[in-house]
Amino acid sequence: MCFVFLCDEEEKELGRQQASGSCPYCGGKVQAVDFESRWRFCFLPICYKANRKYFCTLCSRRLELYH
Repeated sequence: MCFVFLCDEEEKELGRQQASGSCPYCGGKVQAVDFESRWRFCFLPICYKANRKYFCTLCSRRLELYH
């Protein structure tokens, strides 16, 4: 018997907007991108999560927020 399990993550961009501040590496503008991610196991949805990522518009680096 052979079992095949498929796990899949699908990311979809919801929107972009200007964020406050500037890039610490090059001084460019920061852009906030909203994402929606869905995890599936054998084509059955397991998890749904919406999150926000920050990118520099000049050097295209992904920026992290530290609290």
